Amino acid sequence: MVKDENPEETVDLFLRIGLDEKTAKNTVANNKVTTNLKAVINEAGVTDGCSKAVGNLLYTVATKFPVNALVHRPTLLEFIVSLKIKSPAQLEAAHTFLGRLGLENLQLNEFEEACGVGVEVSLDEIEQTVSRVLEEKRDTILEMRYRTNVGELFGQIRATHPWADPKIVKQVIDERLYGMLGERTAADNEKPVKKKKEKLPKEDVKVIAVQTPSISPTEEELNPFTIFPGPEENIKVHTEIFFSDRPVLRVCNTKEMLKKHMEATGSRVFTRFPPEPNGYLHIGHAKAMFVSFGLAKERGGCCYLRYDDTNPEAERQEYIDHIEEIVQWMGWEPFKITYTSDYFQELYDLAVELIKRGHAYVDHQSADEIKESREKKINSPWRDRPIEESLKLFNDMRMGLIEENKATLRMKQDMQSDNFNMYDLIAYRIKFTPHPHAGDKWCIYPSYDYAHCIVDSLENITHSLCTLEFETRRASYYWLLDALSLYQPYVWEYSRLNITNTVMSKRKLNKLVTDNWVDGWDDPRLMTLAGLRRRGVSANAINTFIRGIGITRSDNSTIRLDRLEYHIREDLNKTAARQMVVLHPLKVIITNLDDKTVLNLDAKKWPDAPADDASAFYKVPFTNVVYIDRSDFRTKDSKDYYGLAPGKSVLLRYAFPIKCTEVIYNDDGETIMEIRAECDLSKNTKPKGVLHWVAQPSPGVDPLRVEVRLFDKLFLSENPADLEAYLKDLNPESKEVIPEAFAVPSLREAAVGEKFQFERLGYFAVDPDSTPEKLVFNRTVTLRDSYSKGGNK
Repeated sequence: MVKDENPEETVDLFLRIGLDEKTAKNTVANNKVTTNLKAVINEAGVTDGCSKAVGNLLYTVATKFPVNALVHRPTLLEFIVSLKIKSPAQLEAAHTFLGRLGLENLQLNEFEEACGVGVEVSLDEIEQTVSRVLEEKRDTILEMRYRTNVGELFGQIRATHPWADPKIVKQVIDERLYGMLGERTAADNEKPVKKKKEKLPKEDVKVIAVQTPSISPTEEELNPFTIFPGPEENIKVHTEIFFSDRPVLRVCNTKEMLKKHMEATGSRVFTRFPPEPNGYLHIGHAKAMFVSFGLAKERGGCCYLRYDDTNPEAERQEYIDHIEEIVQWMGWEPFKITYTSDYFQELYDLAVELIKRGHAYVDHQSADEIKESREKKINSPWRDRPIEESLKLFNDMRMGLIEENKATLRMKQDMQSDNFNMYDLIAYRIKFTPHPHAGDKWCIYPSYDYAHCIVDSLENITHSLCTLEFETRRASYYWLLDALSLYQPYVWEYSRLNITNTVMSKRKLNKLVTDNWVDGWDDPRLMTLAGLRRRGVSANAINTFIRGIGITRSDNSTIRLDRLEYHIREDLNKTAARQMVVLHPLKVIITNLDDKTVLNLDAKKWPDAPADDASAFYKVPFTNVVYIDRSDFRTKDSKDYYGLAPGKSVLLRYAFPIKCTEVIYNDDGETIMEIRAECDLSKNTKPKGVLHWVAQPSPGVDPLRVEVRLFDKLFLSENPADLEAYLKDLNPESKEVIPEAFAVPSLREAAVGEKFQFERLGYFAVDPDSTPEKLVFNRTVTLRDSYSKGGNK
């Protein structure tokens, strides 16, 4: 896209159609939307301005109109300007109708009926429908009062009157609810009381979770793959390629081509997950897996795991092995594992064919010269060399007769295009490097831009799904397939996953690892899938998080880290048994309990543990020497403090109340060595504060010593990737190691990867660094939950 040369004039134009100033300026910053919106305004004939309502509809047309039906856009704009289509619901219906129609002839009567043109819903009709719906829901409404899900009521009414004015519908609903319920009371503003859940059978205890009220999920939340068309629809035009010197190319398959494809696939969906094996996968790849594997699974189709191994210098077997293993850990089963290198011969043969058709040439410019000529939009001096000459030279490249960097094969595209990715991209380069998978058979290797689309076609991919940064490559993708008369998959781009306080670039991740800023690719502070797994995050939590954010095209969206942490907590709350660990032990001697007494008390693994289920409890020894955390003791008490203090009582969880009677200091008179306390074995005392603790398992024997690692955000800034000196933004306190924490004896047999909730501290997982002599625990996430508290579930 060409950058707008008169942004101020364009902003004024957008203001004249009713956009607010912020929206107008943000739109101008997006070249694609700007180009589309200016074209829509001109087609609609409203360059002098229009109402805000019409302007908002025009903006929606510019951003959401189906590209396979551009021929019908002027008709839609006439309907909008003439106010035949005047609501977002009508416009959405119009887009759906025209998207299905494509290039076929438009029957106006069918179009008008589908969009509700001329349909007027009276106030009386709305009031009657609202009354009917509220009467049907009367019992629920009277119980829930103003906590009633109004969105659900609105949806039922819209199902009856899709073209009704939503503002009027909302106003009538509010009036009728007020008439039914009266004034809002203080109780209406309180959170609903959670119902006590029925105790579950023994085998179901572990999956008990606290449920929170939530609104009914939308159809897209239940099934985010409904946005994708079926394979049989891939005959429509959904992409246009604009050239500087020839007509527009409207990309689509012929009926014969699609028929052959459908026969090869059995009409099933075929997708692919195509990582480059040059590093470990991160959470962004988890979204790519969810989209491609998920679509195939939902439609009963197949998904390839295809290694995009066109660069032999960057790829290693370690990465190949890791990718296959982590894909399976994420819960996905590839239909087949393939490599781009499996198709090197076919790719070479097609390159020869491309030259024969006059669409490729051998170039002798250096990398710097190619870069400069592309920036200046200047043709290579070898662009128009004879076809036979390029065929001979390309064969010489294949036979190793030309040195590295002395020749490339370039595609003859459009050097004057508005799209930089049409400036004669490189198809092949010379590299005298053995290939990890193909060995030393080849000394020329295809580029991503050449190989990716062809292998998609050869594997009969129905849906080629990738992130939005590849959107500008769509023109090159289809140009090449069209030039070779190959089947064309349906291409769709979605927003890449960005998360705050981390980096997702493989280059930056590689630098963090190789320069030892972190402890390897599986460092728990990284958003690599190996790092998240080591930290204690499950594949289920990651997939649930990704499903929750959806598959959208909203670019430059960054998801807050606490949203991911919310889903991690939700998952661990169902699966992680409770245990007690003291990070910074402070010794407490219970003076009214003799040193030979050992009481084995029951502690709950789960909050709702049934009293008659022994497996839902674990034993904790209680002796006259217990340890509490140093942070739970103060020498000066206060009203808002619930820990232990001189003369104050607290309850030791699952045990007894204790009261501090004496504080023993070190020789310096400041450092507290131990606390003396009395225990209320009758439990008559009812203190407010409840503390976790660990006791000596038997007289004179220290509790189980474990190492605990606490992690914080790796970077201080929310968007460190935007910083030039991003390494200076590393959080110096992102990792804290506590070498001598005390744990209850039941943790002694914990296995690597096993997960627990340490009461009052968070969720933890056993790290692979653990030994028989000493366990190591990583904190997965704290118990705090800022995301759900903000109402952002």
